[in-house]
Amino acid sequence: MSDNCDNTLKKNKLNTINFIDLFCGMGGFHLAINQAGKEQKRETTCVFASDIDKFARKTYKSNFNIEPNGDITKIDVTDIPIHNILCGGFPCQSFSSIGKREGFKSDTKGTLFFDVCRILKHHKPSVCFLENVPGLLTHDSGKTFQIIYENLQEIGYNIHHNVFDAADFGLPAHRKRVFIVGFLDKKHWQKFKWPEPTHINNHIGIGTIIEEHDDGYCITKHLQKAYLFGKKNGEKRTDNRPRVVDKNTTEPSNTLVSTYHKIQRLTGTFVKDGKTGLRLFSENECKQMMGFPKEFKMPVSRTQMYRQTGNSVSVPIIKAIVKKILNVL
Repeated sequence: MSDNCDNTLKKNKLNTINFIDLFCGMGGFHLAINQAGKEQKRETTCVFASDIDKFARKTYKSNFNIEPNGDITKIDVTDIPIHNILCGGFPCQSFSSIGKREGFKSDTKGTLFFDVCRILKHHKPSVCFLENVPGLLTHDSGKTFQIIYENLQEIGYNIHHNVFDAADFGLPAHRKRVFIVGFLDKKHWQKFKWPEPTHINNHIGIGTIIEEHDDGYCITKHLQKAYLFGKKNGEKRTDNRPRVVDKNTTEPSNTLVSTYHKIQRLTGTFVKDGKTGLRLFSENECKQMMGFPKEFKMPVSRTQMYRQTGNSVSVPIIKAIVKKILNVL
């Protein structure tokens, strides 16, 4: 083989990034990695995806033409293809400030991190890239994160971690998450630099993406009067909740949560619009709050749409971090 052919093969190998997408949800990691690869002229290929939720798998397949596998705990590591990057937002209910904060004592979700370790031990990809709620760092006085850190180190990964807010990266909604990036090669770890937030001093207001919906997504007058703005324990409420936004709102929205469809008084953000004067965020608004384009397909019910967008990663942050990862590989 000539030197030119050999160099071409080496270049092609370096330009190709194979990744696996664990707990893939609606595909935020996949979309972000593809966007980052395109901008840096690197070929990115998802060789394996997995999620236990059948509705999330339906959305994923509709957009990426990949049929995700199901329960990761039932998948043998030898059935997972070789890859450069393992990524995933492993389920955070056991660490969330909203949840019961059971951590590794949880019978299922808290221990799914160990399935990540199982795959890392066998395949040893160059990079592991994980996402979770900030409460992961403080859960059980920091012991939970210490277990995660030590497990990844024991497998051979050099770890960086940082907390970012989606609003600081140009999304019209707050969403703080901790990001963990691990490199097998210590030189890669030393070269890696976190991306700089692009909008930390100039947040984009939720009003910039608000649509008009006369009838859809409306909250009934009765629910507004009896629950959202009604009296509390017989007395007039003074907590100024829930939050109401419109096209003139210049601040980002509160964090979109997977239970948004339940119309929660204390944590919800609702839109001043529609036949009843108040409505839930629309599908397009939810997608844009997470960094997905309007054309992204959601072939599921409205309830499932809220669950999937509320569980998703913030695409612009993932994209920015992936670009930094690709720079050092």
